[in-house]
Amino acid sequence: MSISAISPARPAAIRWHPAVVRSAPVIVIVAAIIVIWYVAAILMNRNIVRDAFERDGTSYTTGELIAGTLKAERPLLPAPHQIVATFADDVFGWPVTSPRSLVYHSWVTLSATFLGFLLGASFGIVLAVLIVHIRSLQKSLLPWIICSQMVPILAVAPIVIVVLGSIGLRGLLPKAIISAYLCFFPVTIGVVKGLNSPDPIQRDLMHTWSATPSQIFWKLRWPSSVPFLFTSLKVSITISLIGAIVAELPTGAQAGIGARLLAGSYYGQTVQIWAALVAGSILAVGLIGLVSLVEKWVGQTMGVRP
Repeated sequence: MSISAISPARPAAIRWHPAVVRSAPVIVIVAAIIVIWYVAAILMNRNIVRDAFERDGTSYTTGELIAGTLKAERPLLPAPHQIVATFADDVFGWPVTSPRSLVYHSWVTLSATFLGFLLGASFGIVLAVLIVHIRSLQKSLLPWIICSQMVPILAVAPIVIVVLGSIGLRGLLPKAIISAYLCFFPVTIGVVKGLNSPDPIQRDLMHTWSATPSQIFWKLRWPSSVPFLFTSLKVSITISLIGAIVAELPTGAQAGIGARLLAGSYYGQTVQIWAALVAGSILAVGLIGLVSLVEKWVGQTMGVRP
């Protein structure tokens, strides 16, 4: 009798669905973050709840103390379920035109984001084309473009708001200009890199075919720069959102994600602050997804293989 005949049969290997395999690491990390978050909320909020019990002169157990830390009205660190509940109430509990609705505030911020992104991306593309085709600009202008991003936006935003307000420009445009100031830089650098990405031998080949500079640009340089462009746009549109939110802070705006952050800070509503941050994060993910859809459509139009 052979050894294989008497050896025990091995159990069949479990085959997980590919989607489960891909999402398992993300699920584990998110679960670990949530557990750590709850532990941190209990530790950070326990003194607040303990002081409240002692002021009331009531005795409490450890379970009651933990329960109190997870439902405190003004916690130092709100628990995840508090943020979710406040976010859902601010989104679905009010009409979208109500100043208490996060949808209303999100639209106000998105308006400045889109306008700033359009201005900044257009300016960045034009600037990149000029830098690539005019050598003197590459040596003189590019270092100043890099230096322009070394100044903190929190220092620039109040100056821009005050200067533009003094000449009668208020409301959406100053916020859009601050967003454009932030988002033009990655577009400029990315497009410059993309326009210079064709190999010298490819450019020499175009010259041997007597191609004009415009033909070289549209047939070689621009198609080569499209992947770099969309990578830069994904970064720029999120930076534009940040710029719109930051621009709302020094103006004391009455609407927008920044206004919600200010109101929550003034009145100690930390849960409201976190709900506004969640709204901003969702907006950023949605904006990146929108750019990705446009990138996919442009790629299909240009004949890029999936």
